Amino acid sequence: MKVLLVNGSPHEHGCTYTALSEIERTLNAEGVETEVFWIGTRPISGCLDCGYCSKHDRCVMDDIVNGFVDKAWKADGFVFGAPVHYAGVPGSMTSFMNRAFYSGTRRGKGAFYLKPAATIVSARRAGTTAALDQFGKYLLYQEMLTVGSRYWNMVHGYTPEDVRKDEEGLQIMRVLAKNLAYVLRLKEAGAAAGVRLPEPEEKIFTDFIR
Repeated sequence: MKVLLVNGSPHEHGCTYTALSEIERTLNAEGVETEVFWIGTRPISGCLDCGYCSKHDRCVMDDIVNGFVDKAWKADGFVFGAPVHYAGVPGSMTSFMNRAFYSGTRRGKGAFYLKPAATIVSARRAGTTAALDQFGKYLLYQEMLTVGSRYWNMVHGYTPEDVRKDEEGLQIMRVLAKNLAYVLRLKEAGAAAGVRLPEPEEKIFTDFIR
C-alpha cells in the first residue's frame, strides 16, 4: 500500500511539510509506504476547460500536474496539504487540484475513485476552516473515502519550529494517519474477500435552464 503526500506549499520544507512529515512517520510505522510530492514554485496554469483530459486521461498542458496524475493512478491513498492564503488554498494549489482532479477522472475507474484521502492545512493563526471547506470538496467530487481525525485537520505556526510546538495539531496528524492506514487495510481486506466496487452509473449532467 502506498500513500502520496502532496505538499501544496511554495516552501518545500515549511509548515505544511512539517505536518505531512508527522503523517508520513506514522504511516510508515503502520507499514504503509509513502512518497512526498511537492508541487514546486513554477507557475501552474489554471484549467482551460478544453476537454482534452476527458479523452486522454491527462492534461493538454504537460507539466507537473501530469507527472502527479501518472503517480496517482498507482497510489492507494492520498493526503493533500497546503498553507492558508487569505482563508483559502493558495492559487497554485487550487490550479493544481482543478487540473489534476479533471485529468485523473474516468467513469468508475478514475485515479482517485473510492480511494481513501484527507486534506490538511497549516496557518499562522486563522482561515483554516474556510480553507478546509474548499479543499475537501475535491475529495467529495471524486467519490473518495474522506478520512478525518479527532479535530479539524490543521496545524498552527509561523515556522516549522512553531508547528513542532503545536502538540494538539501534531496529534491530529498522527490520528489522521492511523485512521488512513486502517481504511487502507479495510479496502485491502474487502478486495481479498471479493467485495466489489459499486457499479458506476452514467453521469447525468444538467443545469437549471429548462
